[in-house]
Amino acid sequence: MNPQDWRQRIVCNPDVHHGEPCVRGTRIAVSVIVASLANLSIDELLKQYPQLSREDVQASLYFASEAAHTTMVA
Repeated sequence: MNPQDWRQRIVCNPDVHHGEPCVRGTRIAVSVIVASLANLSIDELLKQYPQLSREDVQASLYFASEAAHTTMVA
């Protein structure tokens, strides 16, 4: 997956999950995916969320990476 392709998979919609970035077509927030990967492998995560694809997980990680680069921490 190209790092820029996350834009086609991650959406922010104020009517879905309070506008948090989610995988398109789901209510699964990027933050849930990234936090889950602290304890689970990608394969385990995909078993828990069968509606996700490996590309959705990769897109979430690319999104989180880009967000971390643009977020200032005090």
